[in-house]
Amino acid sequence: MTQHDRNLPHRRLGTQGLEVGAVGLGTMGMTMAYGASDEQSSIATLRRAHELGVTLFDTAELYGMGTGSNEELLGRAVKDVRDDVVLATKFGFDLSGGTVGGFGLNSRPEHIREVTENSLRHLGTNHIDVLYQHRVDPEVPIEDVAGAVGELIAEGKVRYFGLSEAGPDIIRRAHAVHPVSVLQTEYSVFERAVEAEVLPVVRELGIGFVPYSPLGRGFLTGAVKPAAEYPADDMRSWDERWQPGNYEKNLAAVRELTALAESKGIAVTQLALAWLLAQGEDIVPIPGTRSPRRLEENVASAYVDLTPEDLARIQELLPRGSAGSRYPESMMPTW
Repeated sequence: MTQHDRNLPHRRLGTQGLEVGAVGLGTMGMTMAYGASDEQSSIATLRRAHELGVTLFDTAELYGMGTGSNEELLGRAVKDVRDDVVLATKFGFDLSGGTVGGFGLNSRPEHIREVTENSLRHLGTNHIDVLYQHRVDPEVPIEDVAGAVGELIAEGKVRYFGLSEAGPDIIRRAHAVHPVSVLQTEYSVFERAVEAEVLPVVRELGIGFVPYSPLGRGFLTGAVKPAAEYPADDMRSWDERWQPGNYEKNLAAVRELTALAESKGIAVTQLALAWLLAQGEDIVPIPGTRSPRRLEENVASAYVDLTPEDLARIQELLPRGSAGSRYPESMMPTW
């Protein structure tokens, strides 16, 4: 244990009482999207996170492809410290197709309740701290979604309502029915789309912001290779930012960021996370990792101070984010 263990600064998300450590942990990569998983390493990482003062743990029905495997993994790892942590999970997909390319959206109120009951069982808990709509369902009015989650909150099965990848209009309409505590959307020095319209709205309404993929799906770790060198079950094999042309431009930017980080005696990952934390006290990133060592590095970013000159240099290097879109057009959320 280091001198920082259990002393991670806390931040408030929203105005309903949600408070968490300044850096959280995303668990998607423990069971999907980044190649073969390692359960032993994942559990060790989850338990080390608690030792370091991480309290926000992020999972989803989707991450287990409907089997509950990701939620069960998280539930087992934190079973003995359940009261110390904030468990966030998500609903919103129809996983009956069985494959990533074979499912659609489903946020009908009865489905929300069904998924919530499954998540409670998989996590081994009697309440979910944050329940997110994973993706906006155009077939279901957001007012109905907010109402359904509000009922679960009234019943004590859920504590806080969250949205993911929602635009300004959806956020406002949902918040008018039941207070939204937090919005989760991709945000990093590589991906800046939320800055124009989304962040101003959540701040106007007093909603916290949780950036996922805060390290550009791993590109900002510097440990990268071209798309063709990743296996088919690794999303970096098709992510535009790894494709020829974009890859070289992004790698050049990361090398410049790495040089800046080294001049401060920190890792480039810590620079990227510290940049996010510097964007506002209402921001709590959830970098994902299956490595306790990487986790320790990520959490230490909460103790990094960036100067105005550092922030200006990062803006100069990546004024609009990375080269290449974060999703193919068919998967891109519409705001």
